[in-house]
Amino acid sequence: MRSDVAGIPAIRHSGCRVVTAGMDRMTFALPLYVGELLRCIASVNAAWRTSMEVGVRVEAENAVTREVRHTSTAYLTMVAVDEHGNPVPVPPLEVTGPVEERRQREAETRRRNRLTERDEILKARQAAGEEAG
Repeated sequence: MRSDVAGIPAIRHSGCRVVTAGMDRMTFALPLYVGELLRCIASVNAAWRTSMEVGVRVEAENAVTREVRHTSTAYLTMVAVDEHGNPVPVPPLEVTGPVEERRQREAETRRRNRLTERDEILKARQAAGEEAG
């Protein structure tokens, strides 16, 4: 999964450069076959202070039959940065309907899980006397 696919909606939303902070998950529902057309559809699912979650839906299309299949999904965290690479605030996300509301709720759950996991790992390292990293 190329992070520049996720970068486009993140740049459009934030109005500035973005960097990839992480990729939570990539699920593979169906295989892609040689000769199929590949489509990547990306959207900002949630925006926090300086970061955004971007969901990327990957579809395969048979050019002859025009059959389209959802093959995989990825969730990336993008951070808006200034010209020096420092994080900068992003505008709030305007949620306009039930699909966007669901995506935002699910993004909040993934973020909460990600931050809880990070905290648990840091605590375990501290307890073992290890440095972070």
